[in-house]
Amino acid sequence: MAPAAPAARLIEVDAESEGQRLDNFLMRQLKGVPKTHVYRIIRSGEVRINKGRVSADTRVHSGDQVRLPPVRVSEKMAEKAAHPAPAREFPALLEDEHLMAIDKPAGVAVHGGSGVSFGVIEQLRQARPQAKFLELVHRLDRETSGILLVAKKRSALTHLQDQFRERETGKTYLALVSGSWPANKKVIDTPLHKYLLPDGERRVRVTTADDPDGMRSITLVKVRATAPAQPLRGLPAMSLLEVTIKTGRTHQIRVHLASSGHPIAGDDKYGDFELNKRLQKAGLKRMFLHAWRLQFTHPASGARTELHAELPPELAAFAPSP
Repeated sequence: MAPAAPAARLIEVDAESEGQRLDNFLMRQLKGVPKTHVYRIIRSGEVRINKGRVSADTRVHSGDQVRLPPVRVSEKMAEKAAHPAPAREFPALLEDEHLMAIDKPAGVAVHGGSGVSFGVIEQLRQARPQAKFLELVHRLDRETSGILLVAKKRSALTHLQDQFRERETGKTYLALVSGSWPANKKVIDTPLHKYLLPDGERRVRVTTADDPDGMRSITLVKVRATAPAQPLRGLPAMSLLEVTIKTGRTHQIRVHLASSGHPIAGDDKYGDFELNKRLQKAGLKRMFLHAWRLQFTHPASGARTELHAELPPELAAFAPSP
């Protein structure tokens, strides 16, 4: 183990952290310290605000004095801190002093964790050391490309996250699926149930309305274009869909489409694995799911904003024309 910090220290809460939960504030201050340890030092009373005991959900305010006890960081975490994520910028669709919208490439996680040492947000922070605040507003699966919002102010983060939670945003994806999607099937309203595989990996399945762990999930589907079957290449008819999600559940689009009998081309978790092999030979090397359009209210101006990220070349080359 690395040596412990020599003594407790006092940190003054800055304006950007105004209103943040104490546990989240500490995660930023105590990088490399396991979450379980952060909660332990809060429960034990070692963390104090203005000399008073607090709980994990206490909100910090600008000017507060937060006492942090000495904490140990494992050698693995110390090593990680010494070798941060490589700095990287991403194509910007919109940027101002409040937020940025980037076009995330496929194959890049949005943040580190679950076997990934770093993601978009860690790389952005390294590329912009002068930025006081950069936080993900929402998430995209690692294999999904397209629009990702990053807040540059805490006020923008809370405002935008409120919109996502209250379903006031419009999120539309482009997905290529196997088979001919029935034009009259426009709404999927099927609950989803999250579970873990033995190795700890997350999976999702459709469930019934009486499942106490089921989460209501609503997906709207519109056919944009179709492609006929190509028997010589072993490819079925395919449909390019515009998929709008009214709820943001884990793997929602992937599971809803697959459970309808039309899995997403190239999906390595819920797809048709034999078809995926033939698609690879035909030139599709990744999952065909792209966050194409995002509508939201700008947190500062109040203007309704609509962004588009066109299909990346590797998908555009494989997409049927409308």
